[in-house]
Amino acid sequence: MIGAGAYVGFACLGDRVYIYTGARIGQDGFGFASDPAVGHVRIPQVGRVIIGNDVEIGANSTVDRGAGPDTVVGDNCMIDNLVTLGHNVRLGRGCVVVAQVGISGSTEFGDYVVAGGQSGFAGHLKVGSGSRIAARSGVTRAIAPGSEMGGFPAIPIRDWHRQTVALARLAKRKHED
Repeated sequence: MIGAGAYVGFACLGDRVYIYTGARIGQDGFGFASDPAVGHVRIPQVGRVIIGNDVEIGANSTVDRGAGPDTVVGDNCMIDNLVTLGHNVRLGRGCVVVAQVGISGSTEFGDYVVAGGQSGFAGHLKVGSGSRIAARSGVTRAIAPGSEMGGFPAIPIRDWHRQTVALARLAKRKHED
């Protein structure tokens, strides 16, 4: 099913794919090279978007086509509204990407990765299978399989919780002084 106002181009879709209203699939990615003589030069985006079976892509989400290698969304992925997948991104099977997540170009998710709402991923990273990223986290380096990460920059979730509690205690102590 392709919702009203959605665009699909340069894409191969599997079975039982749902693309919701206003989504944009297969447009050019944000690819530029800097040249001191002429400024920014657009890198041609000649890849495709490959979407597996049983995938949902939420309203007003964007999936850029690859710059050379394809952008790939694996089987059984669930992508919420207002998500951006940059060029050459690869999602493994069963990934869940919650609202307002941005995944920069050439980042790869293993299978069953969960990305919490408003989290962001720098480009050219690998996020290991089974990893879970807390909402509003900023991922700036590779994540090992099975990791639970949070904060900015994203660190192991237990460390992030400890830091949050310590900051709250310091703020309370400062306020009481």
